[in-house]
Amino acid sequence: MTIDSTIDREALPVELVDEQGRAIGACPVSQAHTAPGRLHRAFSVLLFDADGRVLLQQRAAVKTRFPLLWTNTCCGHPAPGRDPADAAVDRLVEELGIYSTLSEVGTFTYRAADPGTGRVEHEWDHVLVGRFDGAPPRPDPAEIADHAWVWPSDLADAMVADPQRYTPWLSGVLGVIESVEVE
Repeated sequence: MTIDSTIDREALPVELVDEQGRAIGACPVSQAHTAPGRLHRAFSVLLFDADGRVLLQQRAAVKTRFPLLWTNTCCGHPAPGRDPADAAVDRLVEELGIYSTLSEVGTFTYRAADPGTGRVEHEWDHVLVGRFDGAPPRPDPAEIADHAWVWPSDLADAMVADPQRYTPWLSGVLGVIESVEVE
């Protein structure tokens, strides 16, 4: 997959959804994240290694929402009508240079305002998990400032000790996978 760095990701369309996750329209990413925020489809990926550690990323400083916070392996928005798992596989390649088969394990809805940028996340989030071992071969610096493999128990402790270091949706992602055994 070739990454086109000239794409304005804020102009790409997202799928608006109702409170049951049914598609009801579309608008650009920037409009969906303008206060008060519009409920739209998103995905969040967690990759685990063979030992059970999870790959986290620190969002790049140039991100328009929650820059420099630590979060799940990868996240994004499927184009209207596109399968979230297919979009997530492509996004993993774009952001990290990783290919992994993904399985959806659940969804959740959240709303969070970023006090630093004034943008709002209001998302119907599909949570997907997969396996990967090793270091990401090509992290995109426009997306990712850093990455780390962490033990889920250490992550839970760190999020309690210093919640401001993490994106507001990460706790919801972890809540969805809490009762799912990753193969």
